[in-house]
Amino acid sequence: MACTNCSTGTKDGTPRGCKNNGTCGTDSCNKLTVFDWLSNMSLPNGETPFDCVEVRFKNGRKEFYRNTEKISLSISDIVATEASPGHDVGIVTLTGELVKIQMKKKGVDPNGTEIPKIYRKASQKDIDIWSEARDKEEPMKVKAREIAIKLNLEMKISDIEFQGDGSKAIFYYTANDRVDFRQLIKEFAQVFKTRIEMKQVGFRQEASRLGGIGSCGRELCCSTWLTDFRSVNTSAARYQQLSLNPQKLAGQCGKLKCCLNYELDTYLDALKDFPEFETKLHTEKGDAICQKQDIFKGLMWFAYTDNFAQWHVLKIDQVKEIIALNKEKKRATSLEDYALEITAEPEKDFNNAMGQESLTRFDQPKKKKKNNKRRNSNNQNRKPNSNNRNEPKK
Repeated sequence: MACTNCSTGTKDGTPRGCKNNGTCGTDSCNKLTVFDWLSNMSLPNGETPFDCVEVRFKNGRKEFYRNTEKISLSISDIVATEASPGHDVGIVTLTGELVKIQMKKKGVDPNGTEIPKIYRKASQKDIDIWSEARDKEEPMKVKAREIAIKLNLEMKISDIEFQGDGSKAIFYYTANDRVDFRQLIKEFAQVFKTRIEMKQVGFRQEASRLGGIGSCGRELCCSTWLTDFRSVNTSAARYQQLSLNPQKLAGQCGKLKCCLNYELDTYLDALKDFPEFETKLHTEKGDAICQKQDIFKGLMWFAYTDNFAQWHVLKIDQVKEIIALNKEKKRATSLEDYALEITAEPEKDFNNAMGQESLTRFDQPKKKKKNNKRRNSNNQNRKPNSNNRNEPKK
């Protein structure tokens, strides 16, 4: 998501947005923006401020740059940074000592010599060239997809990012297998007349760059706050007793939803009190195998090996009691002696708490049909006219 032109698009009737040009911080414009709680604190005597800043580019991409020229920078300043070749244009999102902490978190050495530098604050000419390059991205993406389809390449061009000076365009694409795009680059260079760079991204990264609304009704986690994409297995759904339905478990990226890992640790802690699912209970009536577990109520369903149609509900303590007897090489009498009697819940009578009569109270009432009964009865009571010519002669 990460828009950079919130205040545009008023001629065609679209909203103006927050008018902060991507620095509002209320949506995904500033993805994972760090609150600078040290901004109002002065440095100790003799300490120099940290000379690196964090700069944000399109789609929430952030990089660290060294301020070698000692330029006075603050958050939301537009700067021209070092790039290869030329320069790039971005927005400053963090300054000061917190940048050092962010660099350590990202695995970047704060004292490294390979950190690129900031050239200057962006002039109006730099901003105009940057805006013109950004306006070319959408029509160029449509044309690039048409060329890829014409060459029968099994790839999807998801996004294009122009460098700030307009000298280079980065094409982000996804593909299941390796793609030979040598001919594609020749076509792009001939049509677009610019330097081309192809960069493959994963399906999760593609979803984070494009954004969207998930099945929960909220913005995608990967496009708002999630940055580390951990692997998700179907075992996470099994531990949470979810149906293994690919259509429900898969996100917009086509992979398993990242939110399956959010509550997994809580479920694993709760399952520690449960006996193993493969536990077999030995009774005088026969052996029983676990069929189902209810983590929230602490119940387990068992069925005899010779009658899987009939299930018996047992509490965890009762299951452990039977297991203890089996360890002493003793058999329990039967599952029926330990099973719970589950009664049907009484039907709840839902009352209208809001005082609303019906959902259709605002609908327009249907027009009533005119009553023609009176008119028909009057016609029947009329006497026949003796002067009627069609009446047969006597």
